[in-house]
Amino acid sequence: MQRRSFISQSLAASAALAAPSVLGAARTVETGSVKHTFQLKYAPHDGMFANHGGKDFLDQIRYMNDQGFMAIEDNGMPGRSVAEQTKIGELLSKLGITMGVFVVNGSSAWKPSLTTGTKESQEDFVRLCKESVEIAKRCNAKWMTVVPGFYQRNLPEDIQTANVLECLRRGAEVLEPHGLVMVLEPLSDTPELFLRHAAQTFMICKAVNSPSCKILYDVYHMQRNEGNLLPAIEQCWDEIAYFQIGDNPGRKEPGTGEVNYKNIFKYIHGRGYTGVMGMEHGNAKEGKAGELALIEAYKEADKF
Repeated sequence: MQRRSFISQSLAASAALAAPSVLGAARTVETGSVKHTFQLKYAPHDGMFANHGGKDFLDQIRYMNDQGFMAIEDNGMPGRSVAEQTKIGELLSKLGITMGVFVVNGSSAWKPSLTTGTKESQEDFVRLCKESVEIAKRCNAKWMTVVPGFYQRNLPEDIQTANVLECLRRGAEVLEPHGLVMVLEPLSDTPELFLRHAAQTFMICKAVNSPSCKILYDVYHMQRNEGNLLPAIEQCWDEIAYFQIGDNPGRKEPGTGEVNYKNIFKYIHGRGYTGVMGMEHGNAKEGKAGELALIEAYKEADKF
């Protein structure tokens, strides 16, 4: 912070000596104010800054960029038109923003579940992976969320695991040639889902044995399901490719619940992580004031 303030003061005093390219990178177009620099790539989503950016997601992305956010995520990207996906990708490329996850198989596709082992479930999952390749090309995405589906009470758990592995291996074969990664997300809010814990997901990723099958570690869900966050992240580190954020209880921004996000961010940053930190949560307060409070919450949690 001190170095950045010094540079800002020097530029104001000696503008004629400053390189135009540096000024352009450091200041927003609309106001000329110095853009905040976060230590990690926190990724807002559509609607999070609608009061400031407007209803158009492209305008929201521009606002996010002006606030210093260098990534976004959009679970519903597959539901957008080809034209809109392309426009989003072009804007992200222009602004130098990283595209985070979209969901390969949304809740409507969790049935038939990958746990069943049916030919229908396997073929449907492969089809969705192939579609995801084309979506990723248009919006410059690399990661996509996969939820294996529901636990089957009429099948032994090991059989279900084998069925999931078979589907994921077939999906990885589709994604690998394109350098894309499906990230498996253990969840808490739907207790009947098959994938619930970090160690379980770690085991599945090791068994699939592909660079295209990794873990999405959602801190909110893992705090609810098992806690012991930093040791679990340490144990699973080699298979984690993506993080998501949400405080608990409430699933709002850092500082609104019990999770010590400053320590978690410090640990992740210290491990050299340069990927995306998806802001998959709501705003604790409504309106423009709530959006500004959210930004300040991230600035505070990012001080380590």
